Amino acid sequence: MEKDSIIIKGAREHNLKNIDLEIPRDSFTVITGLSGSGKSSLAFDTIYAEGQRRYIESLSAYARQFLDMLEKPEVDLIEGLSPAISIEQKSTSGNPRSTVGTVTEIYDYLRLLYARIGKPHCYNCGKPVKKQTASQIIESILNEFKGKKVSILSPVVKGRKGHYRELFEEILSDGFLKVRVDGEVKEIIKGLQVGRYKIHNIEIVVDRLIVKKTSRSRITESVEVALNYGDGIVIVNDGSDDNVFSRHLACLDCGISYRELAPNSFSFNSPYGSCSDCQGLGEKKELDPNLIIPDWEKSINEEGLAPLGKPRSIWFFTQLEAVAEKYNFNFEIPLNKLHKEHINVILNGSSDRISFSYSYGGSKPVKYQHRFSGIYRYLQNYYDSTSSNKVREWVEAYMNTNTCSTCNGGRLKKESLSVKFQNQNISEITGLSIQRAAEFFRKLKLTGRDALIAKPILKEINERLHFLLNVGLDYLTLNRSARTLSGGESQRIRLATQIGTQLAGVLYVLDEPSIGLHQNDNIKLINSLKNLRDLGNTIIVVEHDRETIESSDYMVDLGPG
Repeated sequence: MEKDSIIIKGAREHNLKNIDLEIPRDSFTVITGLSGSGKSSLAFDTIYAEGQRRYIESLSAYARQFLDMLEKPEVDLIEGLSPAISIEQKSTSGNPRSTVGTVTEIYDYLRLLYARIGKPHCYNCGKPVKKQTASQIIESILNEFKGKKVSILSPVVKGRKGHYRELFEEILSDGFLKVRVDGEVKEIIKGLQVGRYKIHNIEIVVDRLIVKKTSRSRITESVEVALNYGDGIVIVNDGSDDNVFSRHLACLDCGISYRELAPNSFSFNSPYGSCSDCQGLGEKKELDPNLIIPDWEKSINEEGLAPLGKPRSIWFFTQLEAVAEKYNFNFEIPLNKLHKEHINVILNGSSDRISFSYSYGGSKPVKYQHRFSGIYRYLQNYYDSTSSNKVREWVEAYMNTNTCSTCNGGRLKKESLSVKFQNQNISEITGLSIQRAAEFFRKLKLTGRDALIAKPILKEINERLHFLLNVGLDYLTLNRSARTLSGGESQRIRLATQIGTQLAGVLYVLDEPSIGLHQNDNIKLINSLKNLRDLGNTIIVVEHDRETIESSDYMVDLGPG
């Protein structure tokens, strides 16, 4: 029989002095008291720790190996515990990819919304994207790849796990001899399979030919076959790049084909959606000339190039000496007295070949002819190729974090950012504050098919925005990085998320959620806690705020010693 209260006897964790206590279940209880009286020791280190420990103990041995087991607290007896969730004041995530939208799952529903009823536009001309017919695809191939040797491929697996042994056997039985697996062309042999637990892209090699006017009929047949097997998509590879043609989406004016929209088209954590330049971060670390040359009045001999220090017999300085001789400057001249051309060569390098001699470890000098790459490329190569954190930190000291110029901070590919809903792309929607986003979605008027598809998605979005408004977070934007949030903001976001899950029978333990809140927002927070309680949960809050204490069902006041 389920107990009506949480019964605690002999709690001695940290500075608790053999406390006996009974807390009614399905209630809102505040633990208050002087600093150092043991509030957190009781709420988090005793009640939460034991609830979490018992829940983990109930799991299988296999599941337990992936979880950190909390130590048993110093207490004689605790009865009536439920599975416990702690919502403390700490940052939600240090991951630069986490945002308010992703943490609250609002962004997941936005991705679904844009994938289902978003209107694709051409990133080049801005016009709505239309579908291509097979004859238009054939004409594009004949015009764009004239005289080139191409492979016509049909995609059959995109970004999925599996060994695909049966698929390869089926492809072979249909008369095809080769497939391209994860970019590598393979001959199909009996028993061919790939790593079962790895994500794969597999395309059938339908044909390989040189594109000529006389090969129209062959191209037509191959394209039709590829479209049939590839669900309306054909890939033409000219030896360097994949060119995707689709019976589904294409800009006829610009001749650009687009992949069918899917939720991962709008995920900055997926290679199918993320900007390839910043890898979905929306920002890039870039070398700053004013950090590389902090004092422009110094010469190179006076350690004017900060990352490299004083000139010495290393590969870079040996080349730079030859560059100085070719371009008629020297290491004694202050850097602010050099011509712009000289500074440009030092930083960005030169396309001219430079002749110089270099000796490795005192051996006989060897003559070289090289293009000088410049200090930017020199440092960037170190940064990109090293596995050493120290080397990366050394280079990062001369970098600034700037908004990605390719996606303008939108994190996504240009194809994804060109998809519009109500004339706005997904990045523009996530740039709205929670208050403005809630108004935007509340005022939406959709009709027909769009209204039918969007209804359940919009319901989830509106509910989550409403929960965030109720905990006083109306000023945050959905694209705000989670690592920039204060501890109180992170706690209230987790609280709003928990309300949205509609869980019942759970023990929630919170740490001073009212900190930093205006009185009006505090009332909203208290109402949210009461809503969580009314779902059938037990709420225990460590708190000093008088209004919260007075609004609770029960209060535990701990004194010193």
